[in-house]
Amino acid sequence: MTEIEIGKGKRGRRAYSLDDIAVVPSRRTRDPREVSTLWQIDAYHFDLPVMAAPMDSVMSPATAIEFGRLGGLPVLDLEGLWTRYEDPETQLASIATVDPAEAVARMREIYDEPIKPELIRDRLKEIRDAGVTVAGALTPQRTQEHWRTVVEAGVDVFVIRGTTVSAEHVSGDAEPLNLKRFIYELDVPVIVGGAGTYTAALHLMRTGAAGVLVGFGGGAAHTTRRTLGIHAPMATALSDVAAARRDYLDESGGRYVHVIADGGVGTSGDIVKAVACGADAVMLGAALARATEAPGRGFHWGPEAHHSQLPRGERVEVGTVASLEEILNGPGRGADGTTNIVGALKRAMATTGYSDLKEFQRVEVVVAPYQRS
Repeated sequence: MTEIEIGKGKRGRRAYSLDDIAVVPSRRTRDPREVSTLWQIDAYHFDLPVMAAPMDSVMSPATAIEFGRLGGLPVLDLEGLWTRYEDPETQLASIATVDPAEAVARMREIYDEPIKPELIRDRLKEIRDAGVTVAGALTPQRTQEHWRTVVEAGVDVFVIRGTTVSAEHVSGDAEPLNLKRFIYELDVPVIVGGAGTYTAALHLMRTGAAGVLVGFGGGAAHTTRRTLGIHAPMATALSDVAAARRDYLDESGGRYVHVIADGGVGTSGDIVKAVACGADAVMLGAALARATEAPGRGFHWGPEAHHSQLPRGERVEVGTVASLEEILNGPGRGADGTTNIVGALKRAMATTGYSDLKEFQRVEVVVAPYQRS
């Protein structure tokens, strides 16, 4: 790809966000009722190619159970309020009502409560007992401390999620998490990320990860681009990581690693274009925080918002638009892409003539930037 001269001493590659591209119809169309959105990772099958982000504003144990019943893969934040408090309703109400100027300070106080291993065990058991696939997330910093509790609790899918996760972390103060050794020793599939480049993703795939989360700095509640100057425009990042998946498939002799778009995928159109760029599934945060059942009460935030030294996120008001079922499967309440998001994906696949997700990854796309109203 041609680089652009930024100045005489620096060149850069042009990268594209999902807003910069559009999918193009082909020579055939299909009946939307005959389109499949089935997704499988390891031994686990899902009706929807959607993971719920491990964020306290999105997933509670009860919401995770409902999301799983609707056909998606819920992921509970195992460093969140449900593993710090027996009943975090008071804390959730406080976060939703605190003055914006005091939100970071209040969240730091609330999240200062220690994580309790017995609550990790109890929350995962609650989800397991409901009969849905159990997934829990830890940051790389906490994985070595709590992974054994998580595995012994019977987790089905282990997620290691951070602003950015690399296969090679250098530290002079402490022994970093050895992802390759860690994943090899586990008996459960591991999804890791975020990653935003071909090289970073390829190294994560070589650790034995079952899936790679793509993207950092682009979510609705993130301010990573403003605070750190780091951002991975999602269309280019997904395309790069999909290329890494293709090359690793050849390198490994047929081992397929799932690519999951994580961040900046807020509407049904974004999901359509994420799959078109190579995603096997998407991880949704703000889109699900708008549900009536969401624990955030119309607000959305992530762990970056209450970082003890350098916050890289904020509490944002996303509002409440519909039930979780209506957001996922409809019927749609409006034309803004926030409800019936899976129905919209099926409609887009049918309109462009594709019958399943793998096929739809081959759809033609064009660069067609526009400004959202």
